[in-house]
Amino acid sequence: MLRFATWKLASVLALVAAAVLVILPSFMPAQAVDALAARLPSFIPLRQIVLGLDLQGGAYLLMEVDTASVTKSQVEALRDDVRQKLRDGKIAISGGIAVEQRGVMVRIADPAERAKALDLLQSLSQPIGGPLAAGNGRTLDVKQTDDGVRLTLTDAAIADKVRHAVGQSIEVLNRRINAMGTKETVIQQQGPNRVLIEAPGSQDTTALKNMIGQTAKLEFRLVSDPGDPPNEVETLPMQKGGGSIQVQRRVMVDGEDLVDAQQSFDQQTGEPDVTFRFNLRGGQKFGQVTSENVGRPFAIVLDGKVISAPVIRSPITGGTGQITGNFTLDEASSLAILLRAGALPAKLTVIEERTVGPGLGQDSIDAGKRAAYVGATLVVIYMIATYGVFGVFADLALAVHILLIFASMALLGATLTLPGIAGIVFTIGMAVDSNVLIYERIREEAHLGRSVISALDAGFRRAFATIIDSNVTMFVAALILYLFGSGAVRGFAVSLGLGILTSVITAVTMTRMMIALWYHRSRPKTLPI
Repeated sequence: MLRFATWKLASVLALVAAAVLVILPSFMPAQAVDALAARLPSFIPLRQIVLGLDLQGGAYLLMEVDTASVTKSQVEALRDDVRQKLRDGKIAISGGIAVEQRGVMVRIADPAERAKALDLLQSLSQPIGGPLAAGNGRTLDVKQTDDGVRLTLTDAAIADKVRHAVGQSIEVLNRRINAMGTKETVIQQQGPNRVLIEAPGSQDTTALKNMIGQTAKLEFRLVSDPGDPPNEVETLPMQKGGGSIQVQRRVMVDGEDLVDAQQSFDQQTGEPDVTFRFNLRGGQKFGQVTSENVGRPFAIVLDGKVISAPVIRSPITGGTGQITGNFTLDEASSLAILLRAGALPAKLTVIEERTVGPGLGQDSIDAGKRAAYVGATLVVIYMIATYGVFGVFADLALAVHILLIFASMALLGATLTLPGIAGIVFTIGMAVDSNVLIYERIREEAHLGRSVISALDAGFRRAFATIIDSNVTMFVAALILYLFGSGAVRGFAVSLGLGILTSVITAVTMTRMMIALWYHRSRPKTLPI
């Protein structure tokens, strides 16, 4: 039926007006948008379209998770777990616990104690992924040897830890980079052990790499005593001033229990420092350690380097403390950001780095504009030449279609890339394709002798199923590209998917509305196509 209720017409006009208002900030300077946003209520969306790395320039970093550091962390954790298990089982260790490349070796001379330790340590081997995922293998290979028990991390366990390390790294990097004030940075996984970082608008990668390159693993360890066993002590370098210091391998408190860290100033010297605060569990552990070790030096270790080793003068039971180390203001601020964001689970190594200049990005924008203008112009001319006034309606619907795409991208915060522009240009042809299906169906109905209104109604009704089928298949293809693609492929998929959705609305609803208004106004005896 070619009848539209007044509220439907008003809804369509309101949708177009809303799209214009949403897209308007993208044509305004950023300062003007910020000033306007401060005056308007927070629920009013005031966003600009985000330009990708290839359109506004920026930094590109491809980083790889260091599998060796992941394995080392797991081995160190395994050593502590083994020590605690044997201590709870009251099993004497004759030769100590030796750390190997992928596991630990416990030397026990007594065969009876060795068999008891084997049964006890078997419990450390757990199904990968938890009890419900027992088919994925186990975390440890526990075997008895002639002089003890050897625990080795399995290949599946290491691969699982690397996978989790990549996911944790992405979360931590998001918190770190956002704290730096960098906006619209793309951080995503690429392959099994790599992380891709794209920072549009950033041309200086030094600060970005410095922020990313630090693991920020904070540990509190006691400085070793002369009587400590050699295998329980390690020598660590000092972060400043050179030299080294011997500390216990055992970590008394680590940074996982930190809930806040802020740059501040020492009340006595006035130098910049970092004030930190633990959660309840960390505060209790910190208080217990400082209470039991008054008078001993307590080393503060960051990424394997000792920042400082102050002497514990009195128990620190409030769950807060200070990190001093002759910091500059920038160093203290950066350290506070790192500690707030949390430690990276493993070291990240830059394996590819490049920058895209803003000039090249502007060239891409200009080329994309030219392609869009040429494509749209050819489509407009063809539709008017072929379908007359109906072609004008299709062209108006096409303009609204493009408007809705950009408004949707602004609302969703989607990044517009050069492949995204290609996707939009592609949807220009797709959008009028639906109109072509409708108009050709109307022609067929008119040639069969139907009246004008009957041919119009039948054309829209019978072409609708074909339009839906073709667009659904294209949308599924765009969805697959988005789910399994990355980078440029995803940018193309986003614009293509949004274009498909909006083309259905404009080709079916808006074109039908304009033709209905035209028919009720002019009451033609014949069709102008």
